[in-house]
Amino acid sequence: MTVLGPAGAAIALWLAIGSSWRLALNWCLLYGAGLGLVVLTKVAFIGWGVGIYTADFTGFSGHAFRSAAVVPVAAFVALRGVSRPLRVAGVALGTAFALLVSFARVEGGFHSVSEAVTGTVLGLMVAFAFIWQAREAPKFVLSWVLVLASLCILAFTPQVEPVDTESVLTTVALRLSGHEEPFTRMDWPSVPPRHVAH
Repeated sequence: MTVLGPAGAAIALWLAIGSSWRLALNWCLLYGAGLGLVVLTKVAFIGWGVGIYTADFTGFSGHAFRSAAVVPVAAFVALRGVSRPLRVAGVALGTAFALLVSFARVEGGFHSVSEAVTGTVLGLMVAFAFIWQAREAPKFVLSWVLVLASLCILAFTPQVEPVDTESVLTTVALRLSGHEEPFTRMDWPSVPPRHVAH
């Protein structure tokens, strides 16, 4: 899922080059705000142990958020010039994909249900807020050469060594909190069922 971060930037590029700077800015603001909330919840837990024990919640799932925010919007932008039923179908498929990613994060033991669900909901809120704003915007010129070039570049993204964001967040959280060790689920009164790892 390392492709989703660059894909979010690609959407902004598609919009900007398509002479739709306002939509590009709106997308950057919405997506950036959502990512900021994800980071904030993760840093709060790692640095200070702020979470919801009873819900097994240590922060929004970043993977679930990115898939829910990016994929429906990418479908909406790419299908901007086609009929409305096809656009709706594309966004629906993007949403279904995001739900599958959320399910996979839980089944793989990477996140609790609450973290995956809230990450997905946050991402879909960003996606549909953007789509609502853009639904009646003047049609922009989408460069299919740029889209195809972006997809080719994104196809090679998984081959690149991903940035260890967890380590980066841990370093930031510890510096801000002044603690020597990060908080984990093991620091809760008892380890919630299904999860023992942060």
